[in-house]
Amino acid sequence: MASPVETSIVWLRDDLRLDDNPALSRAVELGLPLTVVYILDEESDGIRPLGGAARWWLHHSLTSLSADLAKAGSALTLRRGPAERVIRKLAEETGARHILWNRRYGGPERALDAEIKAWSAENGLDAESFQANLLFEPWTITTGSGGPYKVFTPFWRACTASGEPRAPLPAPSHLPSPGTGSRAARSDTLADWRLLPVSPDWSAGLARTWEPGEAGAHHRLDDFLDGPAEEYGNGRDVPGVEGTSRLSPHLRFGEISPFRVWHEIRLRFPREETPDVGIFRSELGWREFCWQLLYANPQLATRNYRPEFDRFEWQEPTPAELKAWQQGRTGYPLVDAGMRQLWQTGWMHNRVRMAAASFLVKNLLADWRLGEAWFWDTLVDADAASNPANWQWVAGSGADASPYFRIFNPVTQSKKFDAEGRYLREFIPELAPLNRKAIHEPWKQPDLEGYPAPVVGLPESRERALATYQKLKDQKQD
Repeated sequence: MASPVETSIVWLRDDLRLDDNPALSRAVELGLPLTVVYILDEESDGIRPLGGAARWWLHHSLTSLSADLAKAGSALTLRRGPAERVIRKLAEETGARHILWNRRYGGPERALDAEIKAWSAENGLDAESFQANLLFEPWTITTGSGGPYKVFTPFWRACTASGEPRAPLPAPSHLPSPGTGSRAARSDTLADWRLLPVSPDWSAGLARTWEPGEAGAHHRLDDFLDGPAEEYGNGRDVPGVEGTSRLSPHLRFGEISPFRVWHEIRLRFPREETPDVGIFRSELGWREFCWQLLYANPQLATRNYRPEFDRFEWQEPTPAELKAWQQGRTGYPLVDAGMRQLWQTGWMHNRVRMAAASFLVKNLLADWRLGEAWFWDTLVDADAASNPANWQWVAGSGADASPYFRIFNPVTQSKKFDAEGRYLREFIPELAPLNRKAIHEPWKQPDLEGYPAPVVGLPESRERALATYQKLKDQKQD
């Protein structure tokens, strides 16, 4: 009797692409019948379930990926449940000899992957993992004492001094077909996962704004390189223009690799003296820094990076204050425009994110975890590293943190970065009739209707925040 044909499994996670996908490239080298699987794991210990906006993105990204795999002669298998149990069962069903994946860097994810590698070794399977989603893996960039960096600038200097990131791998033109007969893997139906919002369906603005999937990612990159890249240094701060790449959700779901982005920039702008492009590369570096922070601090989303902030006297915002912030009705146009942009599109301009976050944690003195949880649910680009790291940066409790006395004034910020009020008018139509000066301080217009008064005074709330931060500083000195 002939022995069963061996097969391979590629387990996709945050790498929903064919281009520059080392696990898929390795499967092509093996040439065995291939099962490509995505597992919706909302049950394994420590795995954080996706927020609503990310679930919407995932649905459409998987739809796009399934079509791309079919064109390459393969298929996408969908399974739901604890990943370790699902992988074991799938390996038994398909007669897998090889299990391949691209590495993850969160604590629970690394523990889960280690368990599957151990099980594979015990059962005679080969489990291989690959670097795919970070330019510099956390354990490769360390301080002179061997520990993780706590400040971005020396971290990024060490990264760039360590050598050029590897060249991206081409997308395979053809993938080994799945097993047949008894070796064929059963797949869930994507619709049965119910990732899309219903009752109500709030996703119309997301659909108008985004093209999830690998093709959409490459379109975004091309548009950025053809336009805003050369003026990124200034353009990235102006919310009323298309001055940023908007690649963040595509990178978050791995629809494009950072290696592809890095080298496409190199090809388009080979000269090192292009400063704006260098600034964009450093933003890729900040993403890498956030992942190093999470690698060293797996509880980054729930625990203060700086333990002294465990004594910080956050104030519980009233339900009305928190709702006003979430709905973009604080009375401060820049904050409100940003929060409405977030709700409508699942994304917010980075300059405005800083102002909106500062308003919550400093003017309202709300615990940063409240804001982090809201962004986790509403951002299409919320990932496990950048979301908590950036919130802690604003709050002052994080690594390389914004100093406690840096409190973003939303009026000053909007006057400086949206002087004509273009961004404000786009997302707050009730302010559209106001002129370029009045729109930044609408509470000074006695006849204005339909827009709320400020929920808190800026001078008073600033003084309260500074006093609270000073109290923490004094406790530390004692």
